[in-house]
Amino acid sequence: MAEPRRKTTIQGSPRRHIDAKAWIERSAALGRGEGELMALFADTDCVHMVVRAAGDKELEQLTVAVEGGRYPSVGNRHAPAIRLERAIRDLFGYEPDGLGDVRPWLDHGAWERAAPLSGGKRAAVKQKDYAFLPVEGEGLHQIPVGPVHAGIIEPGHFRFTANGEAVVRLEQRLGYVHKGIEGLMAGATLDRATTLVGRVSGDSTVAYAYAFAHAIEAALEIEPPARAVHIRALMAEIERLANHLGDFGAICNDASFVLIHAHCGILREEVLAAADFCFGHRMMRDCIVPGGLTVDLSKDGATRIRALVEELAPRFRELVALYDGTPSLLDRTVTTGVVAPELARRFAPGGYVGRAAGRNFDVRRDLAYAPYDTLSFKVPIYHAGDVDARLRVRIDEIEASLSLILQILDSLPRSKIEAVIAPANEAREGMALVEGFRGDVLVWVRLAVDGTIARCHPRDPSWFQWPLLEAAVENNIVADFPLCNKSFNCSYSGHDL
Repeated sequence: MAEPRRKTTIQGSPRRHIDAKAWIERSAALGRGEGELMALFADTDCVHMVVRAAGDKELEQLTVAVEGGRYPSVGNRHAPAIRLERAIRDLFGYEPDGLGDVRPWLDHGAWERAAPLSGGKRAAVKQKDYAFLPVEGEGLHQIPVGPVHAGIIEPGHFRFTANGEAVVRLEQRLGYVHKGIEGLMAGATLDRATTLVGRVSGDSTVAYAYAFAHAIEAALEIEPPARAVHIRALMAEIERLANHLGDFGAICNDASFVLIHAHCGILREEVLAAADFCFGHRMMRDCIVPGGLTVDLSKDGATRIRALVEELAPRFRELVALYDGTPSLLDRTVTTGVVAPELARRFAPGGYVGRAAGRNFDVRRDLAYAPYDTLSFKVPIYHAGDVDARLRVRIDEIEASLSLILQILDSLPRSKIEAVIAPANEAREGMALVEGFRGDVLVWVRLAVDGTIARCHPRDPSWFQWPLLEAAVENNIVADFPLCNKSFNCSYSGHDL
């Protein structure tokens, strides 16, 4: 089969095939802190790795062949790859040579067949009970939490080992909301794939659709209309605003300060109501498509959004002043759930988790895409790495989003909102990275000759954030776990694929 044409929406070299020796050398370099792992995923008879040199404006895309069902492990040299390789093993059956942890990750033994993306006919394997890592010591006890939780929350299991009230180790088990997204994508039409990608993680439906559209447009060398480019960014900032407001309130609620939670809930509802008025859906689902948009922004819609910003900004700042002026609240958030800067450098987490621990990275600025390359905004950076720092990143980003929304409206061009998508009649590839509210969302796609999806990999920022939650909660009391967990607010659904 002829190699597909490759394209990327961000500056960078095309995907390169390398041999096993070069793959091992690149993995070892990552382990030494030379670059950041952005993605690791499998395809037919190969594994792809996306890396970025710190401070670089380019991404490097590397591919190694899978020979005899095996490939050299990245995870045995660079820990952030371990869960990604366990997922590849579950989905494709490829064995990462040298990986020490070969426990299943997404596969809980309930699938109809093992390695469902392998194309084989292997029957399902009855899994043994999951082997949590052992911990030894005087006076230790274990506390299992989940996978079913109180309230409206997705399922995930947390196994605490504690000494009294102090957490000695937290180990997660995820995968409970695996939906088979990558399997459903294979063979899907563009319309069907667009629908699927918008449902990878419901609170990031705009970010995923945004990244997928960019990836398809890159593969097919399509330029969306200027108005669509601006309105997409407007939707992304509205999504960021709504989620950050919700998180601000929820973090305060988990610190037993209900008043801010109540007011943030009202502000978030006003944002969602405005989104519904403007785009016909509170979460703006199914509005972004390859080539443009399915819905335009009316004059009344623009007026509604301007009024929202004008009314919301002073009320939000009053809540920030209340947070800053409540010592009992700060006592719960400051120095709680610390992510060490060294771990942030090693795992390269996106969004507020990384920026609260000193990782100075934002796709909108560092791998800039239109219209952000013409807009003015500041990327907040803190170094404490605690709950308070993650909250303050959100506060600063809310202020930035309010400004960006007005800038986008002020510069909104007049044009159509959708470009014609012509079939390429050849295999194509595209990749895109956009900044969602949690951090960088990556989508890589390979198109078949007939224009359907041959393979698509959506990578949630939570893949590189979840492991850091385990580290952040160590030496905190068990009762502070909900507060730490909410300050991360990782996606179960986006991670579980």
